Amino acid sequence: MRLHLSIIVSIFLVATVSCKKKTTGSDATIAAMSITNVSYGSNAQQNMDVYLPANRGTAATKVMIMIHGGGWTTGDKADFAPYVDTIKRRFPDYAIFNINYRLSATPNNLFPTQENDVKAAVQFILGKANEYLISNKYVLLGASAGGHLAMLQAYKNSVVKPKAVVSFFGISDMAALHNNPVGGNAFISFSIAQAVGATPVTNAAIYTSSSPINFITTASAMPTLFFHGGTDPLVRPSQSTVARDKLLSVGANTQYVLYPTGGHGDWDNATFTDAFNKVDAFMKLYN
Repeated sequence: MRLHLSIIVSIFLVATVSCKKKTTGSDATIAAMSITNVSYGSNAQQNMDVYLPANRGTAATKVMIMIHGGGWTTGDKADFAPYVDTIKRRFPDYAIFNINYRLSATPNNLFPTQENDVKAAVQFILGKANEYLISNKYVLLGASAGGHLAMLQAYKNSVVKPKAVVSFFGISDMAALHNNPVGGNAFISFSIAQAVGATPVTNAAIYTSSSPINFITTASAMPTLFFHGGTDPLVRPSQSTVARDKLLSVGANTQYVLYPTGGHGDWDNATFTDAFNKVDAFMKLYN
């Protein structure tokens, strides 16, 4: 469940990975920094790329944490690298953290390993607030399996709650994904069972505890922006709409954007531009 980067790359320049100072004149006393492969755990896959803006501070510098997709079994933070540059342009005062997590294809890393890694990464980032000169005001942005992990962290696991969540075609109900795959595609059901290590019949509890929709309970649930393609061959749009409806039912803030001809991230330039315009507007409202 990975983003189709061949189209995305045509829109956005690859993010700069070298340290540089923001050209704001003589007042620029704190330089921007880019630090790759920062470890937040002992496993080689537990790492992140860190992009810190110039003139940052613990009172005002907001944070965006990006979580890649790949069906919990594949994928890498490099999948999101082309987004970093456009986010830095749109949100020049944000600190950006693009994280990796252990993949379930590796032995002994079945779900909820990925959920636990995202939780650990968020705790690591917030614990570095004074060192990185960032605030604890953060948003989570994920695609596909990363959207699922972003929602799960926001609704279930956060001690310090994020200000907002952005989910690109994320999964909100794991059992529904397994039991009602798009087009009856048995490979989708097989893939989720492989990542979890069970089916909803053999271990209903893990599907319940790993479904974000089950943790939307009060109006304090994080504002969430959903994007979905109407022809997505892997994740039904209903995975977004059921979460949206649950948020609305408890009085939480949410927006849902459907691109009728869009697939699973293989969107055209105009669609991605529109999506990032909406992310920009949403972030200004809720963070």
